[in-house]
Amino acid sequence: MKRCSVHILRAGECSHPAVMTRRDAGLAPTVFPALAALIVHPDEGPMLFDTGYDPAFFAATDPFPERLYRWTTPVSLEPGDAVADQLPRFGLAPEDIRAVVVSHFHGDHVAGLARFPNARIYCARAALDQVWRRGRFARLRQGILAALAPADIDARAIFFEDRPRVALGPDLAPFDVGADLLGDGSLLAVNLPGHCPGHWGLLVRQTDDRTRFLIADAAWSSGAVRDDMPPPCLTTALLGETATYRRTLNSLHRLGQRNPDVLITPSHCGEVEIERPRRGD
Repeated sequence: MKRCSVHILRAGECSHPAVMTRRDAGLAPTVFPALAALIVHPDEGPMLFDTGYDPAFFAATDPFPERLYRWTTPVSLEPGDAVADQLPRFGLAPEDIRAVVVSHFHGDHVAGLARFPNARIYCARAALDQVWRRGRFARLRQGILAALAPADIDARAIFFEDRPRVALGPDLAPFDVGADLLGDGSLLAVNLPGHCPGHWGLLVRQTDDRTRFLIADAAWSSGAVRDDMPPPCLTTALLGETATYRRTLNSLHRLGQRNPDVLITPSHCGEVEIERPRRGD
């Protein structure tokens, strides 16, 4: 199996009450980083898992009703913190990115997607269908900003559902099957239902031989996975399916209990070790 180097990047942050992300938390506003991953495959080259925030987010949420997204979830993005602007630290340009694996199309995960014009876009068919659903209010209610999708996304999309299925093995139980994105076992997309339609994570075998499980919004924090503590029904019912979300979270909890060597990595967790931008580079 091919090993990849993985660099976790922080591309902005948002704030909202902690209780919206785990039901035993309080009402105090809490900062949630928007994390993405730069994955360098030994043959295929540089790829991304999600993009975090980007200046395009502010343009997409400038008109009404999309501005409601920005009002209800205040976003902060410092100059140079967008993923595309961090790539030069790794000797890369946005045009060098060969693929972007999209967990789902919420604005905090795909705001920078248009910055990578040469990338194949791996995603779930069910997720992309949400981008094209009718009605701006209907899309907004689901956290979708259609303006963030590249104009040619239909031509560039490769769907998880169409990739070969492979067994994951006992070390990753209770998860048992993944979609082999590159055909070499290095990047395995795993269905993590409940948060929203077409929500998937990604398993990556790192160069240190550890397995990283990028779980996007299947949990908002590592603590929620450890404690098997879901958000309140209000949150999960708004975007997805509460019972399904809780089953997925419980499966992640059981995986973490059985195999603590797996690096379970939520996309908004402040505990996750990131590669911080060096100001002035």
